Order: sequence, then C-alpha cells, then structure tokens
Amino acid sequence: MQTIGERLEEARKRKGISLREAAEATKIRGDYLHKFESNQYDLKLPEIYVRGFLRTYANFLKLSADKIASEFDALGRAAARAPRMPSREIYGRMDLSVASGPSTGEAEAPPAAPPPEESAPESPPPPRRLPQPFRNNLPSPGVPIDMVLKIAGSFLAVIAAIFLAVWGVKLAFTGPKKSAPTVTAGEIVAAQPLPERTITLVALDTVNVTVALKNADLSSGAVLFQGTLKRGQTQTVPWQNPIYISANAGQNLEIEYKGKFYSSQFTGAGRAQMDPPR
Repeated sequence: MQTIGERLEEARKRKGISLREAAEATKIRGDYLHKFESNQYDLKLPEIYVRGFLRTYANFLKLSADKIASEFDALGRAAARAPRMPSREIYGRMDLSVASGPSTGEAEAPPAAPPPEESAPESPPPPRRLPQPFRNNLPSPGVPIDMVLKIAGSFLAVIAAIFLAVWGVKLAFTGPKKSAPTVTAGEIVAAQPLPERTITLVALDTVNVTVALKNADLSSGAVLFQGTLKRGQTQTVPWQNPIYISANAGQNLEIEYKGKFYSSQFTGAGRAQMDPPR
C-alpha cells in the first residue's frame, strides 16, 4: 500500500510539474511540499495547519483531500497505540524447547538411573530426640492424642464460623464496593476532537496577500500563505489562532467564512487582524 508521500509524488509527476511549480500554484512553501512527499510532517507548526496544507496540496493534485487527511490522522493514532513487542528471550526459550523435543511428537522416557553400587550395610541411625521444649509440651500418657486433635479442630471450626458470620453481616449492610470506571487521556482526546476552522481569501482583482500567525507579543509569526491572487482566484487558509492578513490593495480582497463574505476593512496597502470566535 502506497504511503501519503508516494501518492502525492506520483500524482505530481503524472501532471508533469516540478516542486517549484507546485509551490507557486498552491502558494505553499516548496520545502513543505518536499517534506510531505518524503512522509515528513515535522513543520514546527500546529497539526491543524499541517492538515490544511495537505488538503490544499491534495486538491491541487486532483486527489481526495478527505482521504489524505484521514490517513494523516491515522498516522498519529497508530503511533500512540503501537503494541509492545514481546521479549526476544521468550521466543528464544520456546524455539530451544521445540528444537530439543523428539521428532515423533512423543515424549522421550528419561534415561534409566544407573544401578547403585553395592556397598557394605550401614548401621541404622540413632533414634531422633525431640528438643526439650517440645518434649515438655507433649500430652501426658493419660490423655489420648486423637482426643487432643479433635478438641483443637473443633476450636478452629468455631473461630472460622464466627469470622464468616461477622463478615456476612457486614457485607449485607454495606454491599460490595464498585470501582469507578477509569478513563485514559487518549479516550478524553478522542471524545473531544478540535474542529477544523478555515477561511477563504477571494480576489476581486489582482492582489498580493500574506497571512501570518499573530504572536503573543503582537508580532507576526509563521507565514501560512504568501503569494499573488488574480481576479476570481481563491485560497483556503487554516484559522485556529489569531492571524494577520496583509495586502497591497485591500479593496481587491474579500474574506469568506461559513458562506458569508467580509471586506478586508482597508484600502491600498494595509494589514487586518482576525481573531477566531471562541
């Protein structure tokens, strides 16, 4: 099965265009496209922007953007849920036991022990004497040993019956404790996926546009898109965090979000700030 990078590279070559031409057409940096075709996604950008660039590149190459995005999401889940491989030592022992077994499938009889060598008869060992404390605790000859054992057994049975009765009464009043279900961090993330939010730049006439992330210190951050849009051209840009939109002719640019169109709020060269709704 082809990887995402192999499918992207094959589709680009089928169109007969270079990475430079693809970067100019999609307005995505060439080194990003090269990493995509090499199955490298460490762009030092939030995952939502990486997914957005993949979708734009797939649409340009006439591939299914939804399928590419799903395969990209599956890469992260497979890494998080990778099973732990068993120890090689176990397989080594198993192989050794199988190799050493008989080929007929029947267990071999253990080798017969060599007959003991004849030796001179030994004298019987002396009788074993109990230590003094045990000898002193033995019952007197007048009390039978079986009666002592019966009394001890009856006493233990009474103790066990009392313990079981107390435990049964306690269980009847309190009931068995039920442990609370546990929820792992991976299940919480899967139950609350982040929505993918994008905006579309619409060119009313030729306009140079730059879209960059807004840093916490109000400076411009990573560039999400930079290029020239001709009349009628559109460009989709991820919009998960505050961004800056700069243009050389603001009157030639409109912004579409959820089917509604908004002006750039400036004419000529300028910059507008867009904060995503909470």
